[in-house]
Amino acid sequence: MKKMVVNTLAYIALLAMAFSLASASDPSPLQDFCVAVNDSNQAVFVNGKFCRDPNLATPNDFFFSGLRLPGNTSNKLGSMVTPANVAQIPGLNTLGVSLARVDYAPYGLNPPHIHPRATEILTVLEGTLYVGFVTSNPENRLISQVLYRGDVFVFPQGLIHFQLNVGTTNAVAIASLGSQNPGVITVANAVFGSKPAISAGVLTKAFQVDKNVVEYLQSQFWTDNHTY
Repeated sequence: MKKMVVNTLAYIALLAMAFSLASASDPSPLQDFCVAVNDSNQAVFVNGKFCRDPNLATPNDFFFSGLRLPGNTSNKLGSMVTPANVAQIPGLNTLGVSLARVDYAPYGLNPPHIHPRATEILTVLEGTLYVGFVTSNPENRLISQVLYRGDVFVFPQGLIHFQLNVGTTNAVAIASLGSQNPGVITVANAVFGSKPAISAGVLTKAFQVDKNVVEYLQSQFWTDNHTY
């Protein structure tokens, strides 16, 4: 009996240790970076936003009507993303979820981009979309699918993905994201439209093209299809 008690206690101790190891990790980042400071007067927020006294919360803290209306797709890409994250809905702070509405003109493109802090589940409400993502190095395999109304597709966190309206009518989708602030890095904009610009020498070598091609791409106006 005594041996059984000892074994049981040892088992409980191991479980407790395993749990502590599993839970002893940093929280997921909610912005691009958070520079540590010792002076609290210089602090803005730490991995999120300051919290309001819950007794002062109102329904408007948890409400957003911005997804009712279609986004303006009259741009070079023919698409518009309307986010519903913590910037639009303060009540999402610390809750780890957000949404976005994506509108596509006929043949409109939501160009290759990355969400550094969220996995995305896309649901097609109207139209037909060709979507896909690329796996990480060294495989770099394209996983793609044509989606119809009611179809759902998942884009894993941090992987390059895109959506193209392959129909002759407008398309609409709702993206569900596993972060209150998923972030977005549009590949072409980031590489060729950074401020200040990435050295043409770096990009010439990286893409194995003539320097004139890189300079031409850097001179373009890169369209942003996100509302903020």
